[in-house]
Amino acid sequence: MKLKKFKQRDPKKIGITIFTVVCVLLVTGVFFYTSFASFQTQEEFNIIKGTVQDLGDVYFAYYLDDEITLNAPEKNSQYVFDQANSSCTNGASVEWNYERWGPLVTNLSTTRTKCYLKFKTQYSETVLNGTDPVLEEPLIAVTIEADGTVKRADLSSEWYNYENKQWANAVILTDESTNANYQPGDTIPESAIESYFVWIPRYRYQIFDNGNYTVLTSTENAVQTIQIIFENKDTPVSSGTSIGNWLTHPAFTAFNSNGMWVGKFEPSRNGGESDNIRNGDAIQIKPNVSSWRSIQVANAFYTSYDYKRDLESHMMKNTEWGAVAYLQHSTYGSQASVRINNNSSYITGYAANNEPTCGYTATNEECNRYCNDGTCNTAYPNSVLASTTGNISGIYDMSGGAWEYVMGVMLDEEGNPMSGRNSLYNSGFNGTFGCPTCDSDTSGLTSLTGGYDFPDSKYYDTYAYATVDEQFQRRILGDATGEMGPFASATYLTQTRKISSWYAGQANFVLSSEPWVIRGAAHNYGVNAGVFAFDVTYGRVNGYVSFRVVLTP
Repeated sequence: MKLKKFKQRDPKKIGITIFTVVCVLLVTGVFFYTSFASFQTQEEFNIIKGTVQDLGDVYFAYYLDDEITLNAPEKNSQYVFDQANSSCTNGASVEWNYERWGPLVTNLSTTRTKCYLKFKTQYSETVLNGTDPVLEEPLIAVTIEADGTVKRADLSSEWYNYENKQWANAVILTDESTNANYQPGDTIPESAIESYFVWIPRYRYQIFDNGNYTVLTSTENAVQTIQIIFENKDTPVSSGTSIGNWLTHPAFTAFNSNGMWVGKFEPSRNGGESDNIRNGDAIQIKPNVSSWRSIQVANAFYTSYDYKRDLESHMMKNTEWGAVAYLQHSTYGSQASVRINNNSSYITGYAANNEPTCGYTATNEECNRYCNDGTCNTAYPNSVLASTTGNISGIYDMSGGAWEYVMGVMLDEEGNPMSGRNSLYNSGFNGTFGCPTCDSDTSGLTSLTGGYDFPDSKYYDTYAYATVDEQFQRRILGDATGEMGPFASATYLTQTRKISSWYAGQANFVLSSEPWVIRGAAHNYGVNAGVFAFDVTYGRVNGYVSFRVVLTP
């Protein structure tokens, strides 16, 4: 192979120069590369020339923050492609294929072409202390404008800012093969998006209440700013247990992760109605669609588990819900009562026009009004009061919408996770029943043995056995249950409810007859709904209950 010379065109006239040689593959006018290299010194450098048929020669030079280098940076490094400042000679164009991690050249002529590929340091935020978003395929980092317009983010520029309550967002496309079609700054149409996710960085928090409540007393206004410090997984874990101590939030230690991507909305079933099935391919996470309900916990879990295995997808745990709730009430979140989604058709992303003034009722009282025609609520993207940040970057449907199953379950007297109430009302997971003869169950069964086995223990939280729902001291610090005390009973019209000292959220703890945790409350719970609301149920199919998907790459 003959060596050729040409002058370096970089304006910095770097002393030691390196050029990468590329053999190009012609695919319908687009060229991918396979590289090998040679280098010389001073103003000139040698290029080993790769020729493709009669179409001419293509040469690539790589620059990291304007310093010329031998090769392109590694995938998932601190560098991102600088499209605006990359160019080719002879009228050719170059883009970066993020999936194949290499350049694409178009409009190639028959004469020698030189392409200069620039890379910039990836944006990061100092306050996150190394817990910046982890992006793995097929996640695409995006910015979302106030009108809901989604654009592919320029990873070298500010695309999130937690100090300003702007949380990082990413999407997964319906057709992942089209990921490379969108360059930074390009608008991604809603029709192309399958799912939205929001990044929750790893942190430790200062314990503000030890949650050791065993009975009902009276409530107080215990709402406060939760103190948080972001910390990466290489930081020694904080293991505090008392008020004033620091505790690394357990949602992150279970997976030893720097954070998690949380579904921005309750999931819906793509191409079908809510159904009690296991089907990871059917998940979509989008605004303004009906949430997926009427599904047992086991099917909800394995549907979430199957969704994106390479990204460690799973159904949200109770402690993971708590991690979002505490971040929402830190200086990095809205620090307000998240407005209820009061859409009675369970449409995702909605916000009530007015803060409810009454608790759960069986009738459509004006003080706790809900509707499905937009007369009492507002659709996404104009529903930011229902977001955890008070702006469009946050997470929705955590107050109202549907109740949400989380992977939090009580242990039986032998220390094993329970299945549910009885053979009529259970989760679909194998385990004991808490009330085998309740609800006219005459099966004689005391446990489920033909269902799903529980997954690895990192995927669910467990709580000590009890027969009453007032023993809040069984909480896990960080799960946003017992720490929301003290607790009391309150009457709303004809309904008596147990409530917490945080926004009067519904507060019942797991017990033998109802061993599964649900969060957030439904559209008709008024002031008793909220990010800090929790209740108990059987784990069965229920038209009022949905779930949420989490990714932990």
